[in-house]
Amino acid sequence: MILIKEFEFDAAHNLIHYHGKCERLHGHTYKLVVKLEGTPGPEDMIYDFTALKKLVKEEVLEEFDHHYINDFLEQPTAENIAVYIWDKLEPLVRTENAHLYEIEVWETKTSGVIYNGQ
Repeated sequence: MILIKEFEFDAAHNLIHYHGKCERLHGHTYKLVVKLEGTPGPEDMIYDFTALKKLVKEEVLEEFDHHYINDFLEQPTAENIAVYIWDKLEPLVRTENAHLYEIEVWETKTSGVIYNGQ
């Protein structure tokens, strides 16, 4: 079974190793989708939505929301942001009955990446 929780954050970045309009400073309203795979535990849940929301807020959104991503990621492409977030969340959400399955990072409504740790 897959549990899904969506988040949004606003952030600015520029792609310093890219030649095109995205090399200039600009911002996005990003959508982050966190997916956990598991089986329901003693409370008949894979993971508590409230606990997941709190964890992602503290570990990801507080760092990204309304910040300049280049301050902590040299080349903040959607791909690199996905790997960065995966590496932060993967050990924190792992339980006896659940693990991080994949995350999606959407820069726009039509452009994003899916990452599953591989």
